Amino acid sequence: MATHTPKNILITGAAGFIASHVANRLVRNYPGYKIVVLDKLDYCSNLKNLLPSKPSPNFKFVKGDIGSADLVNYLLITESIDTIMHFAAQTHVDNSFGNSFEFTKNNIYGTHVLLEACKVTGQIRRFIHVSTDEVYGETDEDAVVGNHEASQLLPTNPYSATKAGAEMLVMAYGRSYGLPVITTRGNNVYGPNQFPEKLIPKFILLAMRGQPLPIHGDGSNVRSYLYCEDVAEAFEVILHKGEVGHVYNIGTKKERRVIDVAKDICRLFSMDADASIKFVENRPFNDQRYFLDDEKLKNLGWSERTTWEEGLKKTIEWYTKNPDWWGDVSGALLPHPRMLMMPGGVERHFEGSEEGKPAAYASSNTKMVVPTSRNPGCPHQSSFKFLIYGRTGWIGGLLGQLCDKQGIAYAYGKGRLEDRASLLADIQNIKPTHVFNAAGVTGRPNVDWCESHKTETIRANVAGTLTLADVCREHGLLMMNFATGCIFEYDAKHPEGSGIGFKEEDKPNFIGSFYSKTKAMVEELLKEYDNVCTLRVRMPISSDLNNPRNFITKISRYNKVVNIPNSMTILDELLPISIEMAKRNLRGIWNFTNPGVVSHNEILEMYKKYIDPEFKWANFTLEEQAKVIVAPRSNNEMDASKLKNEFPEMLGIKESLIKYVFEPNKKTSA
Repeated sequence: MATHTPKNILITGAAGFIASHVANRLVRNYPGYKIVVLDKLDYCSNLKNLLPSKPSPNFKFVKGDIGSADLVNYLLITESIDTIMHFAAQTHVDNSFGNSFEFTKNNIYGTHVLLEACKVTGQIRRFIHVSTDEVYGETDEDAVVGNHEASQLLPTNPYSATKAGAEMLVMAYGRSYGLPVITTRGNNVYGPNQFPEKLIPKFILLAMRGQPLPIHGDGSNVRSYLYCEDVAEAFEVILHKGEVGHVYNIGTKKERRVIDVAKDICRLFSMDADASIKFVENRPFNDQRYFLDDEKLKNLGWSERTTWEEGLKKTIEWYTKNPDWWGDVSGALLPHPRMLMMPGGVERHFEGSEEGKPAAYASSNTKMVVPTSRNPGCPHQSSFKFLIYGRTGWIGGLLGQLCDKQGIAYAYGKGRLEDRASLLADIQNIKPTHVFNAAGVTGRPNVDWCESHKTETIRANVAGTLTLADVCREHGLLMMNFATGCIFEYDAKHPEGSGIGFKEEDKPNFIGSFYSKTKAMVEELLKEYDNVCTLRVRMPISSDLNNPRNFITKISRYNKVVNIPNSMTILDELLPISIEMAKRNLRGIWNFTNPGVVSHNEILEMYKKYIDPEFKWANFTLEEQAKVIVAPRSNNEMDASKLKNEFPEMLGIKESLIKYVFEPNKKTSA
């Protein structure tokens, strides 16, 4: 059997989960090998993962990107690298649906840069490429024999497709240029230090917080799990005994359904599984099973040592002792995280590291180059960047003020919604994580304007909104779209005063105004975009009673008002909720109103009580109102229970009016 004894190993992505265990093991077990680790410190990397190796004289950390040919060539030559273990990759399937180009850039282009550097320098004696069991695609549920190394590659998602693409490049460089390549394909790995977007650490952290465990689909998907130290040992064996040109599966025959993993974690936390497990929408394509034939690696002398029970207990123990290892991970604990939509990870330090050293290459007299954090003490600051359309609008202006208050980076879009090129320029310049659309035509001074400016209304409300949604989808961005609930009117199934509100799935039944017609039309079309969250606002109210767009300000200045109960939106309470919805990556249609209804007269009674005891008003009928307005107005009750379930602390309309509008504006008698 051919054996390989390396001298100088380059490990890419070594501040990540699996590679850090491999790096620490090799540093510990082979003091005669020099281990150089390269990592760009993305969101799921953490320098603390390499702390066990920090004191060792045979260890060096370099911050950098495998996509930089200059850096890779420089390292191979100056460090006399003879062996590469290539782990660096974007790996989370959920993220690949949200931002697949990032996966192509990292997983395919990055691998290509490494291979080309190996070809040019001509000094590499082993190139170990780390791939995944997912390249085989789904295994038949009743298959008794797992995929073996010669099985066909049939990837089903953007992540596994990029890993299969990288494998093709590795194989081609092996054949064309005689590069000594070995490929590994592994089952799921778990254990200490894993970023909690992955199933097991996510469930453990949620269980530690007493929160429900979200399961995609029905939880029947089957996976095989290996403990990280067993996998690190597998790489140690492949490094020394693996044959050039060969592929090795790193797997286990022991399979578990996702629901059983959740139940085991509930049991170890003494939680009631039935009460703690929550089933959520499945991801776009969720392979039912991956099953590997691992005989080839066993013939090299490797076998797994850690039982599931033992590995899970060790992992839980580690997370319990290190709950803050990753800082704020709330975004990763969502049922469908999209961490890649956040620019970069928080750059974390080795404890006691020297600050302020340049983060270029590690020089021969320093073992580490540690980056200086851009935001020490403020890890959330860089997580989000909002691009907001509607700067001159009421909601758009308030959103900017809220971002300032919450310390969220944001910029207003300069492009016009209907001009695709200008929207693309905004996204390229600003590089947002989320887009908020609060632009559109509501009419000047009211919706009657739309009746005589129909093409302008279509251009902004239909063409513009759809263009923005399409551009966002192209860039893997969630669009928070402020829409209207003025697309319904009371009818036989939803009579006034009945308490039966229109639900999100109900078809619009009010096209009395052209404005409402365009909004109903675009909402129907936006259903085809899975990257849009539509928020139906109604009769918006804020605590700024001087704002002429405020519904209370409007009706307090009319001589006469109709008196009809309606659903309404208290912006002071609900706009912060829209930001939280963006952070949670919520999608689909939401009735964005406070629960319940309030009538014009009830609001004006409150106005009289809190603001102006001398205030008087008169009512007129809908027929009388129709004589002074051009287009009919929508009156309805909307069912806000979907929003209330997501945000149970949300107040009913009357309580919210008092708390957020009338109490703050209360006139105290002298």
